[in-house]
Amino acid sequence: AVIFLVVMVSVLTSVDTVSGEIASHSIQSIVTKPLRRRDVLLGKWLGFAAMIAGYVLLLAGGVILIAWGISGYAPPNPVQGLALMILEGLVLLSLTLLGGTRFSTLTNGVLVFMLFGLAFMGSWTEQIGAFAGNEAAVNMGIISGLIMPTEVLWRRAAYLMQPSFLNSLPVSPFAVGSVPSPAMILYAVLYGVAALAGAIYIFERRDL
Repeated sequence: AVIFLVVMVSVLTSVDTVSGEIASHSIQSIVTKPLRRRDVLLGKWLGFAAMIAGYVLLLAGGVILIAWGISGYAPPNPVQGLALMILEGLVLLSLTLLGGTRFSTLTNGVLVFMLFGLAFMGSWTEQIGAFAGNEAAVNMGIISGLIMPTEVLWRRAAYLMQPSFLNSLPVSPFAVGSVPSPAMILYAVLYGVAALAGAIYIFERRDL
């Protein structure tokens, strides 16, 4: 539930910040010399990134603290898990800003959610394929993770924070049958950096 809320907050709060200001021409009063366009876009990214990080720490961290206060149980590796959840939000943020430099608000939002849906379905296909021993299904999931690595980050976070016995179950909706490697986490980081760099490149050259 928390990760879906993070996805919604990451996309819906930032989807209109570039395309909406371009459409209303309010961006022209913001992007003025000596302020560079990249500074404006990076400032937006940093502001939304801080909001996403605070949201994850407040919501997910609050759930962990409440559960610990009531039952005395704390999940393993909470720091790594929360960091991966924040990273998922940042990847979505960078991709949304990239779309906002080229598309309208509606088109941008639809495209980002379609990519997230592709990653979500691909992740389940990969998990089912891992449990069933179907290599083709696993490969489909890997390809979807390369196209949109958000679910890669969530599956790694879930694997790290869940009790080991859940991950060892042969069939379970909570078990992570195909665990993303650290290399895929690095790929997700580079994916987010590339999306942000692409957004800066396009925004600096777009006719406003």
